[in-house]
Amino acid sequence: MADAPTPDFEHVPHPAPTPDAARDEALKDPGFGTLFTDHMVVVDYDADKGGWHQAVLGPRGPITLDPAAAVLHYAQEIFEGMKAYQQEDGAIALFRPDANARRFNDSARRMAMPELPEALFLDSIRQLVAVDRKWVPTIPGGALYLRPFMFASEAFLGVRPARQYKYILIASPVGGYFKSGAPAVKIWVARDYVRAAKGGTGAAKTGGNYAASLVPQAQATAKGCDQVVFLDAVERKWVEELGGMNLFFVFDDGSVVTPPLTGTILPGITRDSLIQLLCEEGLTVREEPYSIEQWRDDAQSGRLLETMACGTAAVVTPVGTVLDGDTEFTIGSGGPGQLATKIRNRLVGVQKGTIADTHGWVTHI
Repeated sequence: MADAPTPDFEHVPHPAPTPDAARDEALKDPGFGTLFTDHMVVVDYDADKGGWHQAVLGPRGPITLDPAAAVLHYAQEIFEGMKAYQQEDGAIALFRPDANARRFNDSARRMAMPELPEALFLDSIRQLVAVDRKWVPTIPGGALYLRPFMFASEAFLGVRPARQYKYILIASPVGGYFKSGAPAVKIWVARDYVRAAKGGTGAAKTGGNYAASLVPQAQATAKGCDQVVFLDAVERKWVEELGGMNLFFVFDDGSVVTPPLTGTILPGITRDSLIQLLCEEGLTVREEPYSIEQWRDDAQSGRLLETMACGTAAVVTPVGTVLDGDTEFTIGSGGPGQLATKIRNRLVGVQKGTIADTHGWVTHI
């Protein structure tokens, strides 16, 4: 299905787009995930009608669902997260959208959903960004966050893959992800909950994984932490990932460790990009298990210099403090480390067009 013909887009004019002055005022402080652009994309899938059809780019608005829609009962749903950036020359650029398209289909296969043709995925992104390009923030750290998602829309109450789906794309102007304003985040170790087990859906970007993280994330917030970190589901000792970010551990011998992709960790696109950039900096990057006990010991001995969290939303964020039950340990000085600052600046520079893109990661709209 990924190579199937793609439907042509129907463009529906917006009857009352946001006035320029109101939009510009909102973009001064967009927050994260609460402000939305004027338009959206909707594409329908029906297995009995030849697959993907009826692609529409039109005004953003509510969607109508039958109360028996399969997504509401059996959670067939996937999504992606990506950003469009305004570069210094005024151009609008996407960062590795082809990787998002591939991961979207990886998630679809795991959730027994139809693959979306990559050309259709990429065309939907280009078309929405083009029509809503004035919504791309120009504030420091600002970007247009893009949320492509797909869900089962068929009305039935039987446990089987649905035969009807909707692919929808919306966009949200955003600023910084974390509200605390701290130079480094504090994280809580989840001892009573796990995010995923081998054979499960941990490598798919599906809503259920995030729903499972909400209780431990609430615990983290109650403890004064910014995020929760999960351990493996079997031994409860190996560090896996945060509620929405991958982790890197930087050591004093010039090596960096990140937990391996064993099916329980989301294969982050920022994670993959950092591995390549870190290797170019002359560091040795190893994908191998790393225990919570070793994390604490290495932090206390000084062998561990930095811990970095990374993801599309938060980019590269230093981890300064870890709270594990009644035990707390600090990484380095507890603030942003030199490597986290350097690698973040390099990654953002590529995204913003101030540093040469030697990997072909940037796509201009």
